[in-house]
Amino acid sequence: MRLLRHLTGRHRTTVTNRTLGLLLAFNAGAVNAGGFLVVGMYTSHMTGVVSTVGDNLVLGNMALVLGALGTLWAFMSGAGTTAIMVNWARQRHLRGTYALPLLLEAVLMLLFGLMGAITLTWRTPFAVPLTVLVLAYLMGLQNAVVTKMSSAEIRTTHVTGMVTDLGIEIGKALYWNRSGTPPGALVRANRARLRLFASLVSLFMLGGVVGAAGFKYVGFIWVVPLASILLALSLPPLLADLDHLAAMWRQWRAHRPD
Repeated sequence: MRLLRHLTGRHRTTVTNRTLGLLLAFNAGAVNAGGFLVVGMYTSHMTGVVSTVGDNLVLGNMALVLGALGTLWAFMSGAGTTAIMVNWARQRHLRGTYALPLLLEAVLMLLFGLMGAITLTWRTPFAVPLTVLVLAYLMGLQNAVVTKMSSAEIRTTHVTGMVTDLGIEIGKALYWNRSGTPPGALVRANRARLRLFASLVSLFMLGGVVGAAGFKYVGFIWVVPLASILLALSLPPLLADLDHLAAMWRQWRAHRPD
C-alpha cells in the first residue's frame, strides 16, 4: 500500500516515475490494441489521425476528416483534463497529485467495460461512435499524466518518440570510439535510458498482445481488470488525502457567503 501511494504521489523519484511509466505503458498498449479490434483504429496514434485529416481533405471524404478531428479533439481534451486536475491538486498540496486523472480514467474504463457495446451505437457530431472519442480521451488523459510527472522524459502512448530515443542510444552504444579520443569527446550510450525505452516499448507491445486477446476472447468486460490496476494505483494517495480534503470543505463552508 505504501509503494502504491508513492507511485502517484506528488513527491517524485526516478524509480517511481519509471515504475508508473512502465505500468501505464502496458495499460496503453492493451487499450490501444483492444480498441483497434473494436473500432478499427488506433486511438493513441495522433500522427496517423492528423495525417488522416490532410489525406481526406484532398480526397474530399469529409466524414473521415470530421471523425479524425473529433478523435484529435478528444485526445487533447483528455490531456487538458489531466493538466487541470494535476495543477488543482498541486495548489492544494494533495499527496495524490497524479492520482485524480488516473481515478477518472479507471472510472471511465469501468463504464466502458460495462457499456462498451452500447456506446458503439451512439453516434456523435464527429461521424464516429462515442467509443472512439472515449478511447482517445483516455489515451490523452493517461499520456499527459506520465508526461507531467516525468517532465516529458517518459511517454506511454508516443511509441514513435520512444523508438527514436531507443535507436539513438543503440547507435551510440555501437559507435566505435577511436583509440586516443579525449574522454570528453567519447560517444557513450546512456544505458539507463536505453533500458528504460526498451522496457517501455516492450511493455506497450506486451499490453497490445494481452489487450487484443482479451477483447477478442472476452469482450468489453476485459477492461475491468485494467481499470482495477488503475484503481489500485490511484486510491491509496487519495484516501490519505481525505482528512485534508475534509478540512478544506469545512473551511469553505465556514467562510462561504450567506
